Amino acid sequence: MILSLAWLVMLPLAFSLVYLGIELAVGLSPLPDEDGTCIDRQRRVTILVPAHNESAGITQTVSALKATAPTAEILVIADNCDDDTAALARQAGATVAVRDDPSRRGKGYALAFGRDVLEQDPPDAVIVIDADCRLAQGSAERLALRALAHGRPVQASNLLTSDQASPLVAVSNFAMLIKNLVRARGLKRLGGGAMLFGTGMAFGWPLFARLPLATGDAVEDLSLGLWLARQGVPVDLDDRAQVTSSAAPVESSRAQRSRWEHGFLRTAATKGLPLMLEGIVRRSRNLATLGTHLLVPPLALLMLLSIIGLAIAAAAGFWTGHWIPLTVGGSAFAFASAMLLVAWWRYGRAVLPFADLLRIPLYIIWKVPIYIGFFTRNQKDWNRTQR
Repeated sequence: MILSLAWLVMLPLAFSLVYLGIELAVGLSPLPDEDGTCIDRQRRVTILVPAHNESAGITQTVSALKATAPTAEILVIADNCDDDTAALARQAGATVAVRDDPSRRGKGYALAFGRDVLEQDPPDAVIVIDADCRLAQGSAERLALRALAHGRPVQASNLLTSDQASPLVAVSNFAMLIKNLVRARGLKRLGGGAMLFGTGMAFGWPLFARLPLATGDAVEDLSLGLWLARQGVPVDLDDRAQVTSSAAPVESSRAQRSRWEHGFLRTAATKGLPLMLEGIVRRSRNLATLGTHLLVPPLALLMLLSIIGLAIAAAAGFWTGHWIPLTVGGSAFAFASAMLLVAWWRYGRAVLPFADLLRIPLYIIWKVPIYIGFFTRNQKDWNRTQR
């Protein structure tokens, strides 16, 4: 009985750890570059910015977008705002559309409203940027040209930045780098398609016009990426295009992390295994790898569960004398941890200094209430992070 429990715990954990290690190993090197020179560059590009009560930063956002994407049109959707977001965005030089519909809250509804506005004179390509984000120089052109060249959505790398970050914020920034750069590359190489991150994503107009945007889904970007995969449209990844945002303070980010991680866990529990099996049956690498990707819990949760699982396997070994579950789980944990260290050494030292590596257990402990909340107060509604 005890031995069976050890295997029941360790097998799924070992599977997730090994797949995580493979994604990291495959994603350590940059993807091949494509500059989109095969198409005419004189195309109309609109940057669509959904904004809810963003008066504190919308002027800077519009100004930054005009500087890094001077030929693009900027459309700000002032979504259910009770501040002067709309007026400030207009003053900064953006076109503004005001949406007032408190009964339908969420980014998906704002994007669908923006699309309705654009339908009157549609651009060739649309790039979605969150109101607190910055596009690196040249990234808008790269994303638009690539989306038009291949007829697929293109996702930029999406990273967090922070000046003088606290240790816990630095760990969070590193976890974001692992998820949105290294693992994203690995997923693209393994299956041919990446995930959407909700910001820094580009679409040709014919594809954007048919997306199921008008939903209140708390993780609309994740659901949209899976919908595209089932339509046979893989998400491209341009890891040389970059969108960044400032990391929120730890005390302000728990609600946002709860929304995203609860949404991810709900999606993984209901769609991960079916999607993986569907991909196997349909011989679709994209579906199979996306489903497998969903079966890997968020990094902090995976580490926490792995430690608990290894403790159970060790207790079973002492009780029964059978050490194979511990050996399998320990080997998988060592492999994933080694790949994380390699990724940190290659990309993460500037984000997470060596001294702050010791704070990782504190970060995991900080996130425990988020995971408990998945069962006690599951966060399903959209919320805005205080910046």
